Amino acid sequence: MKDYHINIFYSQEDEEYIADIPDLEPCSASGATPQEALEEVLIAKELWLEVAREEGLPIPEPRYRPAIYQVSA
Repeated sequence: MKDYHINIFYSQEDEEYIADIPDLEPCSASGATPQEALEEVLIAKELWLEVAREEGLPIPEPRYRPAIYQVSA
């Protein structure tokens, strides 16, 4: 089963970790640690999907996949 890709990165400006789901724009959350940001964005994802269903809005299929780079030594 495909699920939505989640990006997690540290924001110097906000001084915390940010997690976002590119397919569910603008679904994002933040936290003091990567794990906290992940937990928060999973809650945000469920709320995003719930509101979309209630409002009869289209729900995009998971499709975003980042490029994978291999670093050679």
